[in-house]
Amino acid sequence: MKQLKDIIYKVSLNSVVGNTSLSVNKIEFDSRAISENDIFVAIRGTVTDGHDYINKAIGQGASAIICEKLPIELVNGVVYVVVENASSALAIMASNYYSMPSENLKLVGVTGTNGKTTIASLLYQLFKNAGYKVGLLSTVKVMVDSKEYKATHTTPDSLTINKYLKMMNDEGVEYCFMEVSSHGIHQNRTLGLHFAGGIFTNLTHDHLDYHKTFAEYRDVKKRFFDELPESAFALVNVDDKNGSFMLQNTKAKKYTYALKSYADYKALILENQFSGLLLKIDDNEVWTKLIGNFNAYNILAIYAVADLLGLEKVEILRLISDLESVSGRFQYLMSSSKITAIVDYAHTPDALKNVLETINSIRTKNEELITVVGCGGDRDKTKRPKMGHIASQLSTKVIFTSDNPRSENPETIISEVEAGVEPQNFKKTMSITDRKQAIKTACQLANDRDIILIAGKGHETYQEIKGERFDFDDFKIVKEFLKQLQK
Repeated sequence: MKQLKDIIYKVSLNSVVGNTSLSVNKIEFDSRAISENDIFVAIRGTVTDGHDYINKAIGQGASAIICEKLPIELVNGVVYVVVENASSALAIMASNYYSMPSENLKLVGVTGTNGKTTIASLLYQLFKNAGYKVGLLSTVKVMVDSKEYKATHTTPDSLTINKYLKMMNDEGVEYCFMEVSSHGIHQNRTLGLHFAGGIFTNLTHDHLDYHKTFAEYRDVKKRFFDELPESAFALVNVDDKNGSFMLQNTKAKKYTYALKSYADYKALILENQFSGLLLKIDDNEVWTKLIGNFNAYNILAIYAVADLLGLEKVEILRLISDLESVSGRFQYLMSSSKITAIVDYAHTPDALKNVLETINSIRTKNEELITVVGCGGDRDKTKRPKMGHIASQLSTKVIFTSDNPRSENPETIISEVEAGVEPQNFKKTMSITDRKQAIKTACQLANDRDIILIAGKGHETYQEIKGERFDFDDFKIVKEFLKQLQK
């Protein structure tokens, strides 16, 4: 049990009704999880307002309420704390409740449209291989040193983040690498965390269903760097025009990386093949199993972070050469007839363009490039025709299919993707709503040495339809179909 006054330390308070010396059990923002002597934080969400559930929380035993507006009727014995912003308060309270765990390790956040998962996951892998105890908070999974937990969000809620960081403290973890999404920043989930560094990868078209404008999306990302402390480093990709913008107003030490521009960390691509990349970094050559220009940026960012965190440069290069690709990120297999199947999470126009351009830069053009792609439902609709345009422009054949349609009609989504196809590319395309059937058709269309790209879902092992999740793994499915064709 902890005292309420210690948990609300540093929270911006408007007013308090009751005695904050009250002993409390735990913090919750979901009224259904409340039990005796808990604190209930009333968050105004995009769908529901936690203020509507204050009485329910009290009925279940909540002894303290954190809210932005006092209820009309107050219950005797319950402490009410009125704050300016409940989500900000929750983040600071979560850090206090778990004894400020981010201050007991070196926490590095990765933000940007593309590359977050790859960079965070490979940094975890690199530091683990270097012999350190390491943590990871990513879209794919959460790692507390060697213990794996299921991930639910790119950036979890602030209570979950601090819970895992405390677990890392208890395991003696020295470094933690985490993805920082624009949703997470906007909803104050990372507030109160002490970062040792921040990385900016790039900024392209995504999440405009949530942020409404590109400028708002960009400014939210910038807020992460504005809030970094003087002791931290801010590392940005200056080949992206928004890289330098991220560094404006940050108190952190500024560093840059690039393949094309002048930067503190530079790399040159010497070879780009399906078997990997040969890079020149700091006048040293390094071979990596990762593929494509976009991964050259990821590897360079990893090199820079490892250097900034004090690892020896020669040792970093050795560790980079041992890195394995991340699940669902340009993950590929080759059948006995030399058909190459690639599964990638590319779900934004820029990510899809990067993957297709990478494949086209490696293939001899004697092979067909068959792309299976769709768009998620209940998300940014403006990117759908752009995805259709890019897929049809850069592939020899395209099968438009369902992704995670969620509450939307998958055929409507597909028609909006098809709207971006130019007349000269119509004959390249077909639509098969059933994703499994689309993957099977791609395998049947492929001849020896052809390439199949299955884009959009990557590491995901489910398909979300009408509120239900069904088992679905692109990599397992394409592997099975190619195996059947070999018989």
